[in-house]
Amino acid sequence: MLSLRRTVLSSALLFALQLLPSTDANSATNTLAAEPTATVVQALTQQNQDALTYANYTEVSVSHVELALAIDFKQNRLSGEATLDLAWHKPGKQLILDTRDLTITSVTALNSTVKWQSLPFTLAKADAVKGAALTIKLADEDTQKVKIKYHTSNNPSGIQWLTPEQTQGKQLPFMFSQSQAIHARSWIPLQDTPAVRQTYSATITADKAITVVMSADRKTLSSTQTQFTMPQAIPAYLIAIAAGHLKFSPLDNISGIWAEPEILDKANKEFADTPEMIKIAAKRYGDYRWGRYDLLILPPSFPFGGMENPRLSFITPTVIAGDKSLVSLIAHELAHSWSGNLVTNATWRDLWLNEGFTTYVENRIMEDLYGRDRALMEQTIGYSELLAELAELTPGDSVLHIDLGKRSPDEAFSGVPYVKGQLFLIFLEQKFGRERFDAFVKSYFNHFAFQSITTAQFREYLSLNLLNKYPNVVSEAEVDTWIEGQGLPSFLVPPNSHAFDDIDAQRQTWLDGKLSASELKTSTWTVHQWLRFINEMPRVNLDQAKLAELNKAFHFTGTGNSEIAFAWYSLALDNGYYAVLPALKQHLTHIGRMRLIVPLYQKLASTDQYDWAKSVYLKARSGYHPQTQASLDMMFADKPLEHEHSH
Repeated sequence: MLSLRRTVLSSALLFALQLLPSTDANSATNTLAAEPTATVVQALTQQNQDALTYANYTEVSVSHVELALAIDFKQNRLSGEATLDLAWHKPGKQLILDTRDLTITSVTALNSTVKWQSLPFTLAKADAVKGAALTIKLADEDTQKVKIKYHTSNNPSGIQWLTPEQTQGKQLPFMFSQSQAIHARSWIPLQDTPAVRQTYSATITADKAITVVMSADRKTLSSTQTQFTMPQAIPAYLIAIAAGHLKFSPLDNISGIWAEPEILDKANKEFADTPEMIKIAAKRYGDYRWGRYDLLILPPSFPFGGMENPRLSFITPTVIAGDKSLVSLIAHELAHSWSGNLVTNATWRDLWLNEGFTTYVENRIMEDLYGRDRALMEQTIGYSELLAELAELTPGDSVLHIDLGKRSPDEAFSGVPYVKGQLFLIFLEQKFGRERFDAFVKSYFNHFAFQSITTAQFREYLSLNLLNKYPNVVSEAEVDTWIEGQGLPSFLVPPNSHAFDDIDAQRQTWLDGKLSASELKTSTWTVHQWLRFINEMPRVNLDQAKLAELNKAFHFTGTGNSEIAFAWYSLALDNGYYAVLPALKQHLTHIGRMRLIVPLYQKLASTDQYDWAKSVYLKARSGYHPQTQASLDMMFADKPLEHEHSH
């Protein structure tokens, strides 16, 4: 689907890149000032045309968003106003913004006499992927501020509303946002593209029993109002909000945990190593530049493992295993503080720049904190999962620099940008050596700090600062194969953990009938070794009695470890072992993390258990996030579903 011809930077963009300020890795003050000038922004945005936004951001870009919103749990909606500061790159009298399912009640602008003047606006017919364009006719050229009064729908794609019964404590309602990839437009009218970065501030009103948090500095104004400030410019998808019965527990002076009281102590113990992770990452890749790093533990319906909202990563409770075995997810979200939040993909075609770098940095943090063996086991498991996923993807979707066409960017979130991107960076590390490659990665983060860049810009920087600096080590053709090629390169050396050698040998011995399950020597196995043991089992024709023997020996069915549960239920369904169905129903109805439930529904839907799966889904649906609902609605769309949502 993609041309393998490398995109060449325009001379204007190269000139603009030369103007971009470099930063001192040891100076947080310098890095905060490393914002491109308006001229450079214009050159960059002309290059970074994002097909998934309506915004005319090459003419005018939003530099600051000021929100004044009220949270209404009775109507399940946000209402208030957004005031946008505008930076003009070309003369004009039109502002086009992204929206989805918003009701716009008025638009005003601050005119030349410093008075708010009512403006005409039109809301276009909605597109299924992009939502509706909001076009505002401005009275004056170079208008500096526009204020939009609006309210959300009661089921926006980027917000989930939970009843008290759907929370841990079952006392108060809960709401949270998930703005990535293009869902910020469902609760804020703005330029919803990662190419545009803006600071933001907010004053949020809620019932006095409700605690509100955002991805920003927090200040309590009164029992019902909370104020937030984000001084660093970020893309729209990193604006985040949550509200409910929340308490805070510090980990150290710059990090801590927000959670419902019922889970706070468990989360505090599980994620106690977070401060050390911050120190390790900062030592290797440059100062942590966001002030605080807190974690928000969300209800189980959160559709992802985590979301890297700056200053406040959103985390699924499914990684609280009791033994810190799944904390690589925390390392991943923290790593986004450099790759993704600091240096951002300019379009969703460039997602691998966020996720590939982050998965690589995550693994380096895990190695520094827990040792090489654990890091290599996690690499190996990721590689195995990628191979299985590649077998199901179309060839075009196996390309790092993916061509999305008119599809939703949510479809880009496969293992390809994550693990294939990581493997590409490991390849470079192995070829150039860690000392050289670590210096390159650190300089890359510093050079592009607080900017949104394309794959072409990365290619140029890679060529100038690594390939050409150390010639005859890696060729441009090899880089092309990684970034623009389908599948995995033939010259890839796969990761291989020798910690799995004994596991593989014991599995085969058991499969050959030479040992019973109870005779396997498993007392020292880690979670990663158990995952290897399960995941490499035969996917068809494994005898039912053998599966029952495993379950009797190791009590996989109903395990409290979400990753082992997912691996076991996947194996059971692949082999038609339906004795797991009662426990699987509990699994499917009590968590909403898409990676841990959607593949299981897919397996069930392709078998004679379709009706059973659909009945479970219809009962669980109201507790799932709108994005999870949208994915599963299509799977079970043979006849109308109950409680259809609006988008």
